Amino acid sequence: MTAQPVDRFAECIAPANWQAVDVISDLHLQAGEPETFEAWAAYLRRPAHERADALFILGDLFEVWVGDDVLSTHTSPSADHAFWRACAEALQAYSAHAPVYFMRGNRDFLLGPAGLDACGMQGLSDPTVLVFLDQRWLLSHGDALCLADTDYMRFRAEVREPAWQHRFLAQPLAQREAIARELRAQSEARKRSTGNDPSLWADVDTQAAKAWLRHAEAHTLIHGHTHRPATHDLGDGLQRVVLSDWELSAQPARAEVLRLDAKGLHRRPLRP
Repeated sequence: MTAQPVDRFAECIAPANWQAVDVISDLHLQAGEPETFEAWAAYLRRPAHERADALFILGDLFEVWVGDDVLSTHTSPSADHAFWRACAEALQAYSAHAPVYFMRGNRDFLLGPAGLDACGMQGLSDPTVLVFLDQRWLLSHGDALCLADTDYMRFRAEVREPAWQHRFLAQPLAQREAIARELRAQSEARKRSTGNDPSLWADVDTQAAKAWLRHAEAHTLIHGHTHRPATHDLGDGLQRVVLSDWELSAQPARAEVLRLDAKGLHRRPLRP
């Protein structure tokens, strides 16, 4: 299987006054993981002198997203929906001080224009080239490059079709949530079959990553999805930087922000 061709990479051109940006992914926010939410909320509340000039979220911010109507108090009165609204309010407050860019992941690909607006976020195509500090950084969630996971790639192609999404979102909210629970249960069962060891999951295809980088005229690919934070030398002056997932209830706890500035790339672990 080959990666879906990209005719032209979208670009996000940073203003000249930006000095630093933060990049995160795979927080999988959910009401059942309050420690992760609190760590993330504390990160968003940091004083102005500690903030970057922009925040880029490369997918799977939410564990699941079944439609923007989860943010409506009229249609969504449950405790889970109150949690989604608390997330939106935290993002909206942060975006009043610095722009927030969001790229859809495999868990929250249904977050639409109304959800982005409620969260104060600007949507990004996957992939997107960030033009910053006279360099081109290729940003992606990463799932589109996990070519060895053929079952997932077929599923991804199906659910990214506008017709599939229209049919899904036309169903009652309760029914969509039931479908999402079933899909999550299936995903967790597959993870348990590998002992929840990310090293046994399909990884990004090296040749596909290099092809994307050359086509984008970039040297560094930054992505999440695989839950295997590392920096990989791809040869020919190219590299692949993998973001950390966040799970504050794990032992040891995991939460990390990648900062880009004039000195390069810096991994910043957050302490619980």
